[in-house]
Amino acid sequence: METGQEVQAMPRIGDPAPEFKAVTTQGEITFPADYSGKWVILFSHPADFTPVCTSEFITFASMEDKFEEAGCKLVGLSVDGLYSHIAWLRTIKEKIEYRGMKDVEVNFPLIEDITMNVARKYGMIQPGEDTTKAVRAVFFIDPKGTIRTIIYYPLSLGRNFDELYRVLIALKAADEFGIATPADWRPGDDVIVGPAGSCGSAKDRMDGKEDMQCQDWFFCSRKIAKETVLDAVLKK
Repeated sequence: METGQEVQAMPRIGDPAPEFKAVTTQGEITFPADYSGKWVILFSHPADFTPVCTSEFITFASMEDKFEEAGCKLVGLSVDGLYSHIAWLRTIKEKIEYRGMKDVEVNFPLIEDITMNVARKYGMIQPGEDTTKAVRAVFFIDPKGTIRTIIYYPLSLGRNFDELYRVLIALKAADEFGIATPADWRPGDDVIVGPAGSCGSAKDRMDGKEDMQCQDWFFCSRKIAKETVLDAVLKK
């Protein structure tokens, strides 16, 4: 460790989201207090006026209503200044088309973080990747202000936004139904009943659920209809 270098622990899943106040393209925010009672995705991008970030912002902005319907707010961040943010978002709206998406207006807040204060609190500056740009970090924060999922991508890799939406719905379904979701789960697929010490204990928790299937003591699943999942998790 180099002398004089500030070391700050990265937040972990289950930790309270680090608090901060910041100027954004939509005014000042106090985070996460301003989003109490709602899910929020806080995500960072390396820099304004860069192509991968531009494709991501167009995609996220085009999906904002979909996330809003699922009760989730979006908050972006980079270490650029406010005027750079404003100019970049204007350029996106006026000049850039990506996969048929054009004239896209970004209405969610984009945080100014030229001091890197917020980026450091959230472990978004990773010197092995870059010392002056934030990596592509994604934090899912629940209505109680608790970090529930963290995903990091390198500067060169654009995110899969269908997957980010899938993660949100899966987290909300897990909370709503007291279940876990298997690999590649989407609403309507079987869910996992667990963790169970035995198939019997899993069945005890799912009393009356005749559709529960156990392949062995550690692997029990049941069906929840797609409509049931979506009715439970949307608008909450």
